[in-house]
Amino acid sequence: MQRGTGLEQRIDAIADRMLRDASANGVRAGLIEFAVFVLKQAWACVFGATLLVVIVAARLFYPDDAALARNDVLTIAAVLIQVTMLAFRLETARELRVIVLFHITGTVMELFKTDMGSWEYAAEGMLRIGGVPLFSGFMYAAVGSYMVRVYRLFDLGFTRYPRRWLTAIVAAAIYLNFFTHHFWWDARWVLVAATVLLWAPTVMHARIRVRVLRLPLLAVFAGVALFIWLAENIATWAGAWAYPNQTAGWEPVSGSKIVSWFLLMIISVVLVAWVYPPEPPASVRATSPKRDRATSRHPRR
Repeated sequence: MQRGTGLEQRIDAIADRMLRDASANGVRAGLIEFAVFVLKQAWACVFGATLLVVIVAARLFYPDDAALARNDVLTIAAVLIQVTMLAFRLETARELRVIVLFHITGTVMELFKTDMGSWEYAAEGMLRIGGVPLFSGFMYAAVGSYMVRVYRLFDLGFTRYPRRWLTAIVAAAIYLNFFTHHFWWDARWVLVAATVLLWAPTVMHARIRVRVLRLPLLAVFAGVALFIWLAENIATWAGAWAYPNQTAGWEPVSGSKIVSWFLLMIISVVLVAWVYPPEPPASVRATSPKRDRATSRHPRR
């Protein structure tokens, strides 16, 4: 299991002490496990949630005639959030690698999509590339931050996970389709079908403390996509960006965007797998002689 930050280890230690005197199948143990689950989910979301709070606060309280443009304030705030998390060891350097990769791939897509008119940002501020303010890349980084932290916090394991080279091909096709569908046939439903076929057998094992949740991985993808779509509604209401149907006045983001976020989850999973290669759950690893021999030769770091 991956070693967590100091705060994460303290949460686990407190939960373990409380569970020590509780019946394994009792109500008290269930409530403790639920509380730990909620705390860890909230902790995994801390980057994105803090950035979303800043976006909403800027909409409600930041003056329109301020000398420093709102988009520049959001960019500076995003950088400070990231630096703070690293400085106080709330995020590991290993996790930062995949977060930076999320930032780069997201910014490239933002530059293309805004140029094609898929959405737009307020034309203000100096900290931007073309029409894309630099804080936009941090929104993708927030997704990456959540995913790598969840992987570590819940010691995720997977049964029947597809071969990574196949997942990389599907992820590359999804990323390419985000660009090519403006000029050619939109293959998103074919890619959704490919995703379902590839990951349908996969079960995710998430260890809270004693209890282990077993969930179909596709259902997890869909749940996270829905959660991001809800956050997107808040962000567009706060004026972070606007879709064409929102320029005359805010209205809810189209539900079809959930499919886009679902596909983006596949890209995200493949990127995270670069840092944390998918492995069987701990119970399976412990009973696998082949795994034990490999581990003894190459101890996990």
